[in-house]
Amino acid sequence: MNETTYQQVQALSRMTVGELRERYIDVFGEETRSHHKDFLRKRIAWRLQALAEGSLSERARRRAEEIANDADLRIRMLRDPIKPGLMEVRERSVSGRLQPQRDSRLPLPGTLLVREFRGRDIVAKVLDKGFEYDGRWFKSLSAVAQEATGSKWNGFLFFGLAEPKGPQDQGEEPDGRNG
Repeated sequence: MNETTYQQVQALSRMTVGELRERYIDVFGEETRSHHKDFLRKRIAWRLQALAEGSLSERARRRAEEIANDADLRIRMLRDPIKPGLMEVRERSVSGRLQPQRDSRLPLPGTLLVREFRGRDIVAKVLDKGFEYDGRWFKSLSAVAQEATGSKWNGFLFFGLAEPKGPQDQGEEPDGRNG
């Protein structure tokens, strides 16, 4: 999400229901029957992002329709997958475990991490490999935090993705005094 879209989405959280209904007309070109603030906010945010970054391609839409119309699509799990006659299904099944490729504390690529620091918003975008801050690529969140603040930080703590483990992580001396 680009900076302009991010600011437009943030502005939605400060709007009243009446303002959201007006914004809905601006974005969708039609009135809404809803008066539910959270629904309107999420729907408008989705539309703003789709307009800024593009919606699904026509090919993706067709494929989604094919999948949705697939008659063999199973909605519920079988109650007992080892019933007689289902052994061929079991023989074709593979079980295993995928190893995670990324740190589990990180959100999905494309997510914006925001932290207010000394009166300004620090916004970093999560990429497949690394992070983007201020139009530049960084290998780690700690590098982003250091660039933004001028001092060394644990990037996960700075952006609120990890809980402090002890007094040292909270900026206190081991005896409990602030340093």
